[in-house]
Parts: sequence; C-alpha cells; structure tokens
Amino acid sequence: MTVRTQNGSTTLPVACNRDCGGGCPLLATVEGGRVMRIADNPAGGPHLKGCVRGHRAWMQQQAPERLTTPLVRTGPRGSGRFREASWSEAVRLVADGLGAVREKHGDGAIISLGGSGSCRGVVHDTVDLPARFLNLIGGHVEQTDSYSSATSRYTQPVVLGTQQAGIDPATLRDSGMIVLWGANLVDCIMGCEWRARVREAKRRGVPVVVIDPRRTTTARLLGTEWLPVWPGTDSALMLALLHVFITEGTVDEKSVAAHASGYAALRRRVLGLDDAGSGAGGEPATPEWAERICGVPAARIVALAHEWARHRPVALVPGLSIQRTVGGEEAVRLAIALQTVTGDLGRLGGSSGGRTWGGLPQPRIAKIPVPPAPASSGVPANDWADAVLRGRAGGYPADIRAAYNVGGNYVVQGADVAASIRAMQALEFSVCHDLFLTTTASYCDVVLPATHWLERDDVVFTLANYLLFSHRVTAPPGQARDDYAIFADLAEAMGCGHAYTDGRDADAWLRACVADSEISDAEEFRRSGIYWGADQERVGLAAFAADPAGAPLATPSGKVELSGSGCVAAGLTATPTARVLAADEAFPLRLVTPKSRFRVHTQLAEIPWFRARDDRALWVSPGDAAARGLADGDEVIVTSAQGTMRLPCRVTAQVMAGVVSLMAGVEPRFDSHGVDTAGSANVLTTAVPTLPSRGARLHSTLVEVRSAG
Repeated sequence: MTVRTQNGSTTLPVACNRDCGGGCPLLATVEGGRVMRIADNPAGGPHLKGCVRGHRAWMQQQAPERLTTPLVRTGPRGSGRFREASWSEAVRLVADGLGAVREKHGDGAIISLGGSGSCRGVVHDTVDLPARFLNLIGGHVEQTDSYSSATSRYTQPVVLGTQQAGIDPATLRDSGMIVLWGANLVDCIMGCEWRARVREAKRRGVPVVVIDPRRTTTARLLGTEWLPVWPGTDSALMLALLHVFITEGTVDEKSVAAHASGYAALRRRVLGLDDAGSGAGGEPATPEWAERICGVPAARIVALAHEWARHRPVALVPGLSIQRTVGGEEAVRLAIALQTVTGDLGRLGGSSGGRTWGGLPQPRIAKIPVPPAPASSGVPANDWADAVLRGRAGGYPADIRAAYNVGGNYVVQGADVAASIRAMQALEFSVCHDLFLTTTASYCDVVLPATHWLERDDVVFTLANYLLFSHRVTAPPGQARDDYAIFADLAEAMGCGHAYTDGRDADAWLRACVADSEISDAEEFRRSGIYWGADQERVGLAAFAADPAGAPLATPSGKVELSGSGCVAAGLTATPTARVLAADEAFPLRLVTPKSRFRVHTQLAEIPWFRARDDRALWVSPGDAAARGLADGDEVIVTSAQGTMRLPCRVTAQVMAGVVSLMAGVEPRFDSHGVDTAGSANVLTTAVPTLPSRGARLHSTLVEVRSAG
C-alpha cells in the first residue's frame, strides 16, 4: 500500500510494536525523510484501529532527548553522569565487561532483562536477540515468566491443560452478555479489535458489565454498567456467584458432569459443607459473606447472577489485573469455573474464562532461533532483584553479577523500586539498549542507542490471527543502531560473530522468516501491511466442548480440573478458595496501579504532548478524602510498608471507597529524604509474590494517605 501524493509524500504500512499487545495496522506518511502523520491502515477493516500512542508515535521517534551516541558511565550509578563514546569503544567495553564477569564467576552469571522495547518482532525482538547472543557466549539467567501474566500462565494449564483457551473478538457477535472483569480494553488495548467488537455488541443491546475498582475509560465508553469491587477480592465475588448458581439450580449439571472433574468438592466448598469452607469456620460463600470481603452489595451479586443466567452465552473476558494479586491463582481458577458450570466454556459467544488475549495460535512464521545453552538457568521475573541481591544463598540457581537490559525499564516497572535500585547497584557490570536515558539506563555502565520501530523493517506478530508488515520509513538519529546490528558486532568481538549472524544481516533474516511462513504472496504482504489467518471466529476449547471424550484436555482427568489432586500437585489448594489480603489499621486503603492511555509502561511518559494530557494525581474517593480532611488538588503523603511519596490528589467518585488509584509508569524522583515526588507507583509496591506461581502482586498493596500540609 505505497501511495505517492502530489506533494511527493510517501505512505507506507507500519505496525506499532509496543508491549500493549495492540497489534495495530497503521500507515505512516513521510515527507523528506520525516514522518508527518500516522493513521489507521484501511486494510485492517472497520474493527482494527490504532490508538493515540500509535498515531502520535512520530513524536517519540523525533524527540530531541533521543539517545544518539553510545554512553559510558562517569559518575556513581544512578547519577546520570555519562560521556559519549564511539561504537568501537563501546563494543570493546561491553565485550570486556561481560568477559570479565564470565572469567571470574563462570558461565551463567549474567541475567537478561528487558523485552518491552520490541517484544513481538520476528527479527527485532528484544527478548530473543539478547537470549541468542548470551547463549552463544556461554549462557545466562533468563526470566521464566513475566510481570504481566505469571500467575495466569502458571495456573491455567493446571486447570485446562493448555494456554490455548482464548476466543477471537469477532465471536462476541454471538454473546448474550459480556463481562469485562478487570479488563480495561480502551487503555490497555491487548488486541485492537476488542474495542470495536464490544462497542458493536453494546449497540445491539448486549449488556456489558465492567467489574473494576475504578470507573475506567472502558467502563465509561463501552460498559452498560460499572460494578466496583475491592482489588484482590475477585475470588470472593466469583464464589458468591457460584453460590447463587448452585442454590438456584442454574448450573448446567449435565455439561459439568461431561466436562469437569472436582465439581462435587467445589460445590461443597461453596455451600460451606466441607471442613475448610469458603471462608473461616466453614462459612458458605453467600452473597452476604462476599459483600463483607469484596465490597459489592449482596443484592447486586444476586442480580448479576440472575443476569448471567438469563443472557447466556456469556463471554467472561478477564483482565490480567485480577491475577496480579495475593491469591491471584484463585481468581484464575474461579473465572474458569464460572464458565464451566454455566456451560459457556468452548461455546460460540462464550469463553473459557481463561486468558483471552494470545490464547489462540497465530499464523505460522519463522523467527530468528534462540540456541540452547547448558549454563542457562531461570528465575521468575518478579524475583529478579532478589535473585541479584541474594543469589545461591537465597535459593536461586546462580550468583548474578551482570545484567544485559534490552528495551526494558525494570527499576521502574518492577515491584519495589528501592530493592531494584539496590540490585542494580550490586552488579559488577551492566549494559542497556534504549531510546532514552531511563532510570534503569542511568544505573548501567554502558548505554547503547537503539532504533525506533519506525526506523526498521520487521514483521510484527500479534495476539490475534493476523501478521503485520512494518516498513522502515525514516532513518535513525545520529548513531542509533538496531539491536540486531549491535549484537552482531558484540558477537564478532567475543568470537562468535558467524554463529550469531549465520552470515545474514537483519534484512536477510527477515526475508528468510517470511519465506518460512504460511504467507504465499510476500510482495502483497509488504504492500498491504497485513496477512489474515484463515479463521477469524475461533473459540478456544471448542473441540473439547463438543466432544469431551474424543478431544480430552491435557489434564489428569482429561477434563477441566475444578479441584483435585492435580491442583495439589501444582502447589494449589485442592479446591479454590478466597485468599485475600485484608486492609489493616496502619494501611487501611487498597492501591491499584492501572495503565495510562497516554503511555505504555514508561514509554512516551515524558514526551510533552503525552505528558500534558496524563493524569498523575492519586485518585481518592470523596468519603475517604473527607475522613482525612483532603480537598481536590491537595498535596498528600502516601505511605506503604515499602516507601513514601508526595503528590497531588484528585477527589473523585470514579474510584470506590477504600481504594486509591495511581497510574503506573512514571520515573521516580526522590527528594533529600528519600520521598518520591513524581508519583512512581512501584515505590509503594512489594516484590513478595503470590504463591505458588511467584507472580507479581502489584494490586495487593496497602497504603495510608494524609495531607502534606
């Protein structure tokens, strides 16, 4: 789709490769080598639309703060003091630094961080490229999961035997009701088709219930009802819904018998008939019981259960937020249980209750391979700082002495900023590739300037059934280079150049990957910018739903494991329960740290256009503000067990009582007393994980708020 207009501008397909999972087909218009405008690609049809972050990506690409030359640290780590260096010097310093760590501590003493800079490129992938390089020089410590979805990725295979349990957004046309449970489709994206499909359903009169502690953009624009629930208590609300289904006879008993194992034990748990019960003392999971835990009125729980039964099939779309809590494993299990007992698992218009995004196969295409390395080991992403600080003495598989960070800002995006800073300071050597001098980059010894996605050709794979071609439409500034080219030079300096490149540059790898794919017309793919998979209306687990005996799940029973020994073997309780972090006297408020529509993590945060529109205040409900003598716009002090910050507050009914909300993704700025004055949310969070998944529990953070006056 190359278009030349009368003034000589060129329009080419591009694809925003950010860690929002949007998968947005876009068009960039270029004049004189400069990107002037980015718009939606018509080849994406009426449902695939980009957002403001992609449409204005040129502002980031052209930002005057872009790194344009390699930097070498001259001051203390974190001081931001660097000198410029040539590429030859920088490559030598990195090769020498990594070599010294390997010689002193052995293979595998290097951890690979990052990934969000370009996480879905076939060639320019900021997870695979460093892994390929580090494995070729002897191995590394890899992250075994992610901050985003560690708990669901751990738990879902226990219950369903697979990660492939999503639905295509087009199947919502057959839904009688849509429940967006902690899923903020407008701000978080996670697939650019979802917004349009939910909007269409709403226009048809389909109820769209948004369950979230705050009235999100999604609740305002897509929902027919906002149902506020205290963060980390979703499992209690789910159990109460099951109680209504069971006691009112709306469970599809025949379907459950055919498709599930352990329902009898779950039923006893919900009714309070076993020793453990749903709560303390064998109390049944009635709506009244749940109200005390989750803050949703009992009558509203009953009404929701009635709507659910009346409007089937129901598509339950869980967001990743509900599993980033203490006991997030239970929310994953019970969301699946809700869909199983109502008979909507694997049904057109329904869902499995499991992870919706990325839960189905994408079109086949090759990627640059990552070779195995005998010295490699892994740690959970949430534990990386603790692993650096404690090493083998703390039970980790290696003593980590160096970090290679490509396209990530882990000091800010990881839980417990203070611990992350201590970890970076404890390293003997660290290197970073990035577009800007982020907080994480400021703690590194060498910082290398990387290219923007507008500055390279690549195929972007999405979380749906299509692929996108993204053209290089402008040159990088100064001496910025692709990650692939950087690693190729480093590999050459460390004696494995040919093994890394296989004699190919990035363009040759891209041609080879497209040739080794299901795409039959590569030129048409480059022209249009999109390749569609054959089926756009897939329902995960449909074969199992239709014939559970003939297409069993990869679980011990061949069915959905609602409870049982398989759950116990994975470290879960035999039967789902409500594991909830209760507020206490010192920290009575629950903090949520959602995504902003004006940044992806910290990306775009300081671009002036985005910064001017970003809401960086702490949201406080009117009742909680009145109890503390706070008015809208007041400066407040927020404290948790991990840290303290000072920032303005916004008094608003858009967040429920007992909850405060602060958008994640801001770089910290500490005063002389160690108080953050920028509103960097993870100053307040803890890296203590939810178990057994060892996933992040960022939405189980307790705080207190007081006036700064």
